[in-house]
Amino acid sequence: MQRSVTAAIDATIDRATTVVFSIAAAEGAELSREVIEYCLDGEPVDFETVLDQHGTRLHVFDVQPGRFSARYEATAEGRTVPAPTETVDLIRYLRPSRYCESDTLLPTAQAEFRGLAGRDLLTAVSSWVGEELSYVPGSSAPTDGAVQTLLLRQGVCRDYAHLVIALLRALDVPARLASVYAPGLYPMDFHAVAEAHIDGEWQVVDATTLAPRDSLLRIATGRDASDTAFLTNHGGYLRLDRLEVSAVVDVLPNDDIDRLVQLG
Repeated sequence: MQRSVTAAIDATIDRATTVVFSIAAAEGAELSREVIEYCLDGEPVDFETVLDQHGTRLHVFDVQPGRFSARYEATAEGRTVPAPTETVDLIRYLRPSRYCESDTLLPTAQAEFRGLAGRDLLTAVSSWVGEELSYVPGSSAPTDGAVQTLLLRQGVCRDYAHLVIALLRALDVPARLASVYAPGLYPMDFHAVAEAHIDGEWQVVDATTLAPRDSLLRIATGRDASDTAFLTNHGGYLRLDRLEVSAVVDVLPNDDIDRLVQLG
């Protein structure tokens, strides 16, 4: 399997700021080609690569006012071997988090999925969330968590993933969020999916069913969207002017919601 991905971002910097980008394929991907370029008013900007959990690569740098651009291109060959699970992961990803209020959703999870486990539970949660929510671009606010998503009954990929994660954690299944490049996704953008720890392995759960899970390429992994944002900035002001993402695979695989798939 060969996957080619790109991201192009333009922004206006009005006040000097520190920026953190998370747009590179996670460490461990077998890349035959990679281009990383940050520019201010056409001139290259030096950056530091900081390694976050699960191989997430963060690019960190200070930038002055001006016209800013970011460009990322990569070609991944084959599939990545999943990293071993650490004990701390099974603790961290059972706890409620900023966007995944599993404690609040405990009664809902128990009422809807009592008695289910393993693959049957993942299929049931994915199908239930997919049926309960409508995918509506622009329908959710950046501060909406799983509870608000369930109340509104609509959202985008990160909202679907947050609700899946919260329900699974409420049922004592460790679950986390992964940002990914997603060949086959429409409309094309950065994508977010859930991962659930079942029988000693992390399995992908994507209630949107908008892209085949076998083709996904990991970018970042964490508790929820607060750990996986493609861009954050501190101490200044940045206005996002353009974001274009592409992801293609040599052969787009079929997907079966009942099949267990690991992110590779």
